[in-house]
Amino acid sequence: MKDYTAEQIGKEKPAVTLSLSDVPALLTDLSEKGYTVLPGFCDVHVHFREPGFSYKETIKTGSLSAAAGGYTDVCAMPNLDPVPDCVSSIGRQIEIIKKDAVINVHPYAAITVGRTGAEVVDIESLSPYAVAFSDDGSGVQDPAVMERAMTLAKRFGKVIAAHCEDNSLLRGGFIHDGDYAKAHNHKGICSESEWRQIERDIELAAKTGCKYHVCHVSAKESVELIRQAKKSGVDITCETAPHYLVLDDGDLIEDGRYKMNPPLRGVKDKEALIEGAADGTVDMIATDHAPHSAEEKSKGLEKSAFGIVGLETAFPVLYTELVRKNVITLERLVYMLDAAPRNRFGIKQSGLSVWSLDEKYKIDPQGFYSKGRSTPFDGKEVYGRHVTTILYKK
Repeated sequence: MKDYTAEQIGKEKPAVTLSLSDVPALLTDLSEKGYTVLPGFCDVHVHFREPGFSYKETIKTGSLSAAAGGYTDVCAMPNLDPVPDCVSSIGRQIEIIKKDAVINVHPYAAITVGRTGAEVVDIESLSPYAVAFSDDGSGVQDPAVMERAMTLAKRFGKVIAAHCEDNSLLRGGFIHDGDYAKAHNHKGICSESEWRQIERDIELAAKTGCKYHVCHVSAKESVELIRQAKKSGVDITCETAPHYLVLDDGDLIEDGRYKMNPPLRGVKDKEALIEGAADGTVDMIATDHAPHSAEEKSKGLEKSAFGIVGLETAFPVLYTELVRKNVITLERLVYMLDAAPRNRFGIKQSGLSVWSLDEKYKIDPQGFYSKGRSTPFDGKEVYGRHVTTILYKK
C-alpha cells in the first residue's frame, strides 16, 4: 500500500482514496504538521446538472468541487433531463456517477412524474435507487398529491424532501420582499410563499407519519413552524444554506451572484436561522450548490438565473463567520455538516477532510473546480483552507 505523508496528501487534493489501515499513521503525521482533521462532510442538496445540462456542471466537475470543499457524500437533486422519475432514467444518472464521480454521489428521485406536480412517481420501484424523493425547484402545489407521496414514502421508509413554495404567492418576484426591493422598485418574493406551504406540509406529515424534510429554509416564520412541529412530535427535519446564515437583503447589489431561490431575506430572518442552528431547530446545513453558465448569471438581479455555487466556500465561510466569531461552536458546525444529514438520510460516514484552519485567504472563484463561478463570497477574506479530502477505500 502507498505510504502517504502529509506533504503528499497536500499535493494530491482535492481527494485521495486510502485503505483504513493507512489512515492512523497519516492522521498522526497530519496532526504533527498542524493540520486539523474533520469528518468528511455530507451535503443533502446539490445540483450537478447531468444528465441534461452539462454546460452548467457535470458529475465530474461537481464531485471535484465537493471534494475541494471537504465533502465525501452529496445528494444530487432531480431537476435533470431526463427527470429521474422512473428506474430507467435514474439508472442513466447512476451510470454516469459510477464512471465519473470522485466522491459518493447519491441521487434523488422526483416526487412527481416529470416534476410537474400532477402524478406521484412509482416510489416502490425507485426506492432501492434513490436516497430520497424531491421535486426541488418546484413546490408540489396540490395537497392531495403531496399526501399520497408522503403516504407511499412512509410505507417504504423514504424521506420526502420538499421545496416549499406556494406559486400563487410569488407574483413575479425575484428577490426578498423587503427594504432593498422597495428601495429599488423590484418585485419581491414574500416569506409567506415559503412558510405557508411548510405549514400545509406539517399537517400532512403529522397525518401520514412520513419522514419529512424541508429544503433551504430562509424565513423566520418557517423556523418557528418547524420548532413547534418538532415539539408536537412530527417527524420533521430541515436544512438551511450558508448564505442565509451569513447574508441578508441588506447585502444585495445589482449582481446575479446574489440571486438564489429562496432569496436572501431580512436581518431578523437571518437571526432566527442562527438561533435555530444553535438550538437544534435547524438540523443541518446544505449548500444548494446550483451552478449556471457565466451568461446566465450576468444579467443582474432581475434577469439572471436563480442559483449560486457553494460547495467550495461553505466550510471556510461558516467557520469564519460563525465559529471564529463565537456564534456556534466548531463541534456544532461539524455536526450540522456531517452527522445530522447522515443520520437523517441514512448515509454512512465515508472519509475525512483535512484543513489548515488558521490560514487566511480571499475566495477566488476562478480557482474553483466547479464550472459555476457565481458566488456572493467572491473576494471575501476567510480562514480555513482545504488541504485534501480522504475517502475510505471500499
